[in-house]
Amino acid sequence: MNPVRKQRLMIVLSVMIGVSIAIGLMVFGFKKGFTAFYTPVEASTIAPLHKSIKVGGMVKAGSIKEGTVGDSKKLVISFIIYDDKEETTVHYTGLLPDLFAENEMSIASGKLNDERILIADKVLAKHDENYVPKEIMDNYGEQHETK
Repeated sequence: MNPVRKQRLMIVLSVMIGVSIAIGLMVFGFKKGFTAFYTPVEASTIAPLHKSIKVGGMVKAGSIKEGTVGDSKKLVISFIIYDDKEETTVHYTGLLPDLFAENEMSIASGKLNDERILIADKVLAKHDENYVPKEIMDNYGEQHETK
């Protein structure tokens, strides 16, 4: 084989290997950092158990309760996120955001257990009185009006 051809072949192979490694790392990074968003209806039916997800909806009035779970002495706050069709119970250990309130939009991220209760590691509250995520607004239809 001609030395110039051999050098070109090595350069092309090196570039292809580098691009393949870069694509593999990007796919691995996206797969690990991706968290799917579900509505309460989807969380009660199709959402995967024991995998990181986000569930968004309205916090049901009168559903916020504080207590301990099992032998643990940690304070757990439980509440219900709902849409017009279904409810999802959320258990959260930690401080809730200042804007978190009943009858307000909230997104909780965590993992669903076998009883389809979301064990949340993060809770987000609506930050603007006129903002509602499109997916949630589509599920509410005409029943929910923004302020």
